[in-house]
Amino acid sequence: MKHGDHEGGENIRKLHDPVEDKLVPIHPLDLGQVNTVNDLVRAMADTAFTGRQVGEAADVLEAMARDRDCFVVMTLAGAMTVAKQGLIVTELIDRGVVNAIVSTGALMAHGLVEATGRSHFRYDPRVSDVELYDAGYNRVYDTLEPERNLDDVEAVVFDVLKQWDPKEILCSWKLNRAIGEYLVKRAEGRGILKSACQKNVPVFVPAFTDSELGLDFALTNRIRTRDGQPRLRYDPFEDLEQFAETLLKQKRLGVFTIGGGVPRNWAQQFGPYIELRHRRAGEDVPLKRYHYGVRICPEPVYWGGLSGSPFTEAVSWGKFVPPEEGGRFAEVFVDATVGLPLIAGAVLERLKK
Repeated sequence: MKHGDHEGGENIRKLHDPVEDKLVPIHPLDLGQVNTVNDLVRAMADTAFTGRQVGEAADVLEAMARDRDCFVVMTLAGAMTVAKQGLIVTELIDRGVVNAIVSTGALMAHGLVEATGRSHFRYDPRVSDVELYDAGYNRVYDTLEPERNLDDVEAVVFDVLKQWDPKEILCSWKLNRAIGEYLVKRAEGRGILKSACQKNVPVFVPAFTDSELGLDFALTNRIRTRDGQPRLRYDPFEDLEQFAETLLKQKRLGVFTIGGGVPRNWAQQFGPYIELRHRRAGEDVPLKRYHYGVRICPEPVYWGGLSGSPFTEAVSWGKFVPPEEGGRFAEVFVDATVGLPLIAGAVLERLKK
């Protein structure tokens, strides 16, 4: 029996012409034709596996950036500023690609280290973690954050909070804006919070107490109590309402997600929150979801964690517009220190043109 024949002799395969079927061909990556980051990423889009994901993600991010009616939220998790990716985020803010940020507090604190002129350092694996602790060096995988740096961060936060009116309730976007104003006046270098202040980009930290910034706030209040001063009040729901009201004003929404964690889910909960306000509270608010999404995160989906869940799963929660209705998404399963420079670099080159 010939390959492809049934036992009765009928051929079960009908070999199609891929050109007639309008299949999209892929091409070898010719490094001889690559002169820029954008050249490389466009060529990768015509290959396979993670390379194609990188290229497709750049296309979606470019579409977000060029859509004048799209408000782009960037969510940040992981030690991206310790990993020296902070100036990429800063450039995306300065170029108007990113309109709001939702981040971990640790990422903002380590970025503040950079903005105030301090450095991070390479980790020498021959030195034990006990020795590092004794010497005042905090390890983040292969990089060191000197404890002295965090003392400097505390000094900045304390100085900002010292000027705060105790009658005004604090939240993360207000504090980050105040830190940004401080940096604009006093810091020479570039940084996320400084650029965010200059470009009026709000920065939200939903898990504020899980960070150096949160600990500094708590320490400030203890010192104020000791000195007989009124304690400062902090309300995270001020962040939620500000974020929701900001997004409600927009025509279309996009999200550019690095990693997962609380920042990703908090930003994505906007759609369900607005739906609940409409359905349970009877509010006359428009139902809104994200139209675009780009995610760089190597977390696999089969662990069941939210950091690994695909955008298609979020469609079922009312967080994203489904592709059939115009939603456009791209997901890249790679370390963000590899994916972010390539994708952002390519898109920023395209926008220059």
